[in-house]
Parts: sequence; C-alpha cells; structure tokens
Amino acid sequence: MGRPPDAHSTLAPAGTTTVPGLIPDLIARLPWPSWAPTAIAVAAGVLAVSCLLCVACCCCCHLRRQGCRKKPRGQEAVGLGGPQGTTSIHLVQPDVESSESAPGGPQHWGRLLLSLGYDFGSQEIQVGLKQAADLRAGGQGGTADPYARVSLSTGAGHTHETRVHRGTLCPTFHETCCFHVPQRELARTALRVQVLSFGRFSAHEPLAELSLPLGTVDPQHVLEQWYQLGPPGTAEPEPSGELCLSLRYVPGSGRLTVVVLEARGLSPGLADPYVKVQLMLNQRKWRKRKTSARKGTAAPYFNEAFTFLVPFSQVQSVDLVLAVWARGPQFRAEPVGKVLLGARASGQALQHWADMLAHARRPVAQWHRLRPAGEVDGALALKPRLHLPLPGS
Repeated sequence: MGRPPDAHSTLAPAGTTTVPGLIPDLIARLPWPSWAPTAIAVAAGVLAVSCLLCVACCCCCHLRRQGCRKKPRGQEAVGLGGPQGTTSIHLVQPDVESSESAPGGPQHWGRLLLSLGYDFGSQEIQVGLKQAADLRAGGQGGTADPYARVSLSTGAGHTHETRVHRGTLCPTFHETCCFHVPQRELARTALRVQVLSFGRFSAHEPLAELSLPLGTVDPQHVLEQWYQLGPPGTAEPEPSGELCLSLRYVPGSGRLTVVVLEARGLSPGLADPYVKVQLMLNQRKWRKRKTSARKGTAAPYFNEAFTFLVPFSQVQSVDLVLAVWARGPQFRAEPVGKVLLGARASGQALQHWADMLAHARRPVAQWHRLRPAGEVDGALALKPRLHLPLPGS
C-alpha cells in the first residue's frame, strides 16, 4: 500500500489560494536570534503604552476646555495682553496691574524719582527731577512723549518744564530747578509736578501728577526717593494763550526763518493783537521785526515770515524771543506773553530749537505756551546756555 500523505503536503481545497502552515514554516526556517522575541515584545509594549498616554492626554485637554468654558467671567484666566484666541496664562496670583485697574481698585499712574533740598541762605527749594517709571499712556497706543512741568501750589515763581522724551514711558530727566520759598511759608506751600505727553499740534495729554507738601520735607537734608504719582488734574486753560510758529535754519547761508503762524486762547478783552520777533545776541537786542495787527479776534492768524542772518558760528549764542502784544482796557499796547527759544530755553521751546538744528533746511512748526514777560526776562538774565548738537557736527 502507499505511504499516507504528510500533514504538511495536504492539498488545499479547491478555490483557495492560502496554503495552511506556510507562514509558520517560513518563521521556523528563518535564522532568528535568541533575543528577537524579547525585543519584539518590548517594542509592542512601548507602543501600547504610548497609545494609552496619547488617549489620556487628549481626554484631559478636552475636559479642561470644557471646564474653562463653564467658568464665570470673573474667574477667567489672566492673559498677557494678546488678542482674542491666543493662549492665556493661568497665574496663581493675579497680575498687579490688572488687579489695580479693576473696578473699585486703586489705579497705578507711575512713579517719580525726586531729590529735594532747601538752601537757608538763598531760601530756595532745590528740586532735582531724576526719572519717571511705569507711566500710563491714554489714547496714544501705549506710547507717549512725556515731559514734566514743575510749579508751586501758590502760583508764585516761575514754572519749569523739562525736555520732551520721545516714545517712552520711563523717561530719564536729570534736570534741576529752584523756587524761592521763604522758610516761614514752607509749611503752607506744596510742590506740584505734572507729567504730560507732548503734542506738537494738539493739546498735551496729562499722564500723572504729584502734589507734595513742602512741610513734610526735612530742610536739613537732601532727600532722594521715589514718589507714587496720582491721577492727573483737570486740564487748566492756558491763562495767556498759545502761539504757533515755524523755524527753519540753513547752515550754509546762515539764514534763520521764523514764520509766525497763529495764536489762540488770548483773552477776549484784548484788541488788535500782534507779535514782536526779537533776535538777541549776548543778552542784547540784535534784530527785531513785528507782524501786522489783527483786529477783532482772540485767535489771530498771521502767517508772516521773517528771515535773520545768523552765522553758523553764532547760532549757539543767540536767543529768539517772540512776544504777543495787544491793546488792553486802558487802550494802550501791553505784552500778553512771551516765548523764549534758544540754548537758554527749557522744555518744549528747547526741544523745538534742538529739532530745528537736527533737521537743517526743513521747517519745524510747533505750538508754544505763552509765559509771563517777567519770567522770560529772568530766564534770559540768569539761566546758562546749553550746548546743543549742531547740524553736521
């Protein structure tokens, strides 16, 4: 009889293509190392654990999103100023600025570093404006051009303005001013420091303010410390008005062109206003011109240009004084206010003069607050000149 068929040679049923036992035979015939099964098992385990971790993370994220959507508005995560749709950062302690600006909470207006001292001999309070920090800009997109205005609460004495610092909320001033205050009046006088954002053709935006009673200052020592700024006071109308003018200097020909554009905010009781333009050299009147009078208006429009020859070697030694004159109730002309420009100026006027030198051959226009005539005359006599950078230097 014939030999029975081997199990491995059993024919497959008709209509099928799979050969039973083929895969196991191939696996058995391959030269597998002894550690291969163990490695395969470990890889499969790592893959399975990774899949489980991914599934768990997805579930946690979904639950967290659901929980954030169900939070009330008062318990939302504190963001870092990004637009809607960006990831919010969850803070254990609320952000200080956010909590201070919350309804009912104190506002943070910034800080000011001052040094204060009193000279018993001259009876003057010496104010050193060092720097400001953490100012708030209102309607200028988070930027400002701050400067400081210092005065006394009694209104006596002059008003000191610092230079304008462009595009910063932490300006460094490093300027000093003095005010005459008798010792017996220290307790009744307060120092007022206003921080404003400069606007060349618009109203200056108040940023913050400090009112410091001088009675709290120890006159025996010079104190330097940070003071917390408060909200700005209401904008006070300029008592004497404002004057808009344009400056242009050409170093090659030495031509200084002054264009008196217009005035505003003058007292309605004044009549026939006009502007005197004086160029002074070494505290003496050198050149002078004046505009024609404008009748029946407190906001006269002049648009008159005057050209002075100022050699390049003397541009640091001249002072430009513009005085608004008008007829008062006594029907005689009297000075309404003055504007001082040049190296002895301060604040916005000094900034305007520096901008003219920095942008030679190009007209630079700006509004200026009219100052009392006596205050300008005193600044011309006492204040030293500053050495400003010249074009091409």
